Amino acid sequence: MSIRRRPGSAALDDQQMDAWHGFLRAHSSLVRELDVEMQAEHGLSLTQYEVLLLLSRSDGGAARMSDLADGALLSLSGLSRLIDRLVAMGLVERMQCPNDRRSSLARLTPAGRKRFREAQPTHHEGVHRLFIDRLPDDMLPALNQAWQALENPAA
Repeated sequence: MSIRRRPGSAALDDQQMDAWHGFLRAHSSLVRELDVEMQAEHGLSLTQYEVLLLLSRSDGGAARMSDLADGALLSLSGLSRLIDRLVAMGLVERMQCPNDRRSSLARLTPAGRKRFREAQPTHHEGVHRLFIDRLPDDMLPALNQAWQALENPAA
């Protein structure tokens, strides 16, 4: 991978600025549209759906709050407020971590698992329509490489 920035140069050229702004606009637009669909169809925000997704993929449908916060890209306090709403909706329950009394877990309830399964096709259809289907097939491997490079900036 080549580094395009000259040492000491923080300015962005037009192409770099366009790429950055394009990423921000695309992300904001896609997330907003997916969120509206999830709210309208299932009464869930996209972030709530994402937490249900993370829990559905966790061992036994339960995960440590700190792991969920990391996975959902939320602060621990932001996740805690979101979990409170999911608990009030009957979709998640809080539990004491059996191995570490200082940690708490969130666990998917049967109602939460059902709501997740009902919302999953809406999410998949939205991702296809708003993202996947708009891109040529040969662009997906390059995007996946870009996301991996951005996730590991020190590499």
